[in-house]
Amino acid sequence: MLVSLTIRDVVLIERLSLSFRKGLCALTGETGAGKSILLDALGLALGARAESGLVRHGADQAAVTAEFELSGDHPAFAILKEQGLDADSGDGSAGYQTLVIRRTVNTDGRSRAWVNDQPVGVGLLKTLGAELVEVHGQFDTHGLLNPQTHRSVLDAYAGLSAQAAQVAAAHRAWRQVEDARHSAAADIARARSEEEYLRHAVAELDALAPKAGEEEELSETRAVLMHREKLVDGMNAAYAELSGDRGVERALSSAIRTLSRIAERAGGTLDPVIAALDRAATEAGEAIAALQAVSSGVDMDPRALEKLEERLFALRAAARKHGVGVDALAALREEMAGRLLLIEDQGDLLAKLAKEAEQARTAFHKAAEMLGAARREAAGRLDVAVAAELAPLKMEKAKFRTLVEPVDESEWSASGIDRVAFQVATNPGSPPGALNKIASGGELARFMLALKVVLAQTSTVGTLVFDEVDTGIGGAVAAAVGERLETLGHGLQVLVVTHSPQVAARGAVHLKVQKSQKGEQVTTGVAELDGDERREEIARMLSGATVTAEARAAADSLIAGRG
Repeated sequence: MLVSLTIRDVVLIERLSLSFRKGLCALTGETGAGKSILLDALGLALGARAESGLVRHGADQAAVTAEFELSGDHPAFAILKEQGLDADSGDGSAGYQTLVIRRTVNTDGRSRAWVNDQPVGVGLLKTLGAELVEVHGQFDTHGLLNPQTHRSVLDAYAGLSAQAAQVAAAHRAWRQVEDARHSAAADIARARSEEEYLRHAVAELDALAPKAGEEEELSETRAVLMHREKLVDGMNAAYAELSGDRGVERALSSAIRTLSRIAERAGGTLDPVIAALDRAATEAGEAIAALQAVSSGVDMDPRALEKLEERLFALRAAARKHGVGVDALAALREEMAGRLLLIEDQGDLLAKLAKEAEQARTAFHKAAEMLGAARREAAGRLDVAVAAELAPLKMEKAKFRTLVEPVDESEWSASGIDRVAFQVATNPGSPPGALNKIASGGELARFMLALKVVLAQTSTVGTLVFDEVDTGIGGAVAAAVGERLETLGHGLQVLVVTHSPQVAARGAVHLKVQKSQKGEQVTTGVAELDGDERREEIARMLSGATVTAEARAAADSLIAGRG
């Protein structure tokens, strides 16, 4: 709920800090005192359009700060989390969190906004505002007057949220299969158009038979072949040094024999030397054998280099043609072959996906039909409940109808296969129509009040604002309006701008908006009334400029009648 509203330099308001609490809060004051300025300031904090005309004359900037205390699971915090913003200011009481919205407007009409001291855009502010406060006036086009909200409102009223979620899940499953079917059909069509090219390309790659890692291997072999004569000459020379008449093997063998003959006389001191020489002889023999193998492995065929380069250049040419690396040619061949198989298997695949899509559609339609039936049953209960609220508001001849009707398949959605719309007929015999197009300003406000009384427990919005809901009514009707506003205030925070003493007397809090003048400067202020001040204001509303004893007595009676 809204706990405080701080306004600085907005139109006629210079400095104003208001505190609010749960229940019905009545705002009264003479016409032109500035009650609408308060609502404009609150609207500014909730994302309404910023205009330079809101800045008080002589000031550089207007500023509004609205502080809300919300439950930890309030949708507003989920919205902030989705935007990557810190949702908790850390100032809330146990089990609650505080949300502070601040907005400024400069004289050029530019505005800035913050949520918990984090800068945000006006779009996010509007989204948050819709979850925090509902404003009902004569010219609303949002909230319950927006037909797009009626389906979710009915579901919440009837407790169908879980069933609606199941329908949404079934719709997602159906669309996923349909998307897969359309994607497969597109892939098949594309592959079919490329079939001749694919077959030619796969045949070329089959003939080439590329292997992963082959380019590096061929490049290394090519480098050897390009220098084979020098390599062979060098290896032959080394072999001659190692294995000739004065080769290392002969020298080592001779040394080992010589030392072995005198080893016994050396008392074992020559044993490590002989062992080391023996190992050296073994290593030298292995090196000579390896050198022979490498030397004999060098292909001396004059055409060997030419054949290798033909292979290497063919692989590189194919890679350039297909725009991939040489090592990717083998995988490319498999991918192209797979696309050819897709063409060959297309009938079976599409038939399988079509069957799955039809099954998913049937499952969705069945779930949506059950949800639609539940909606129609709930719509009847809602209509009866709203009708019961309309009679005391002197609208017993008006009819409220919740229309639940099927839509074409092209309009099916995750919300189901029904369209839900709240309709009214204000005169007997007249056809029902859209709520915001049939009812007049005063009727519209009373329809909204009746609906909100019935739907009070289903909305996450904790603050309701009614702007002159009592326009054009008085007496018993005004008393009935006040009673219902007070009833709403038992579970919600309700702010009502009113000219009706019957409504004002029902408020748990009474704020009076009034103008004051200092020199040539006129400012708007707000005072919380209690006791005699409150009686005097309600008496003024009853009798006009001259407050009579009878008006004071009537005011006492109205205040005493508050539940």
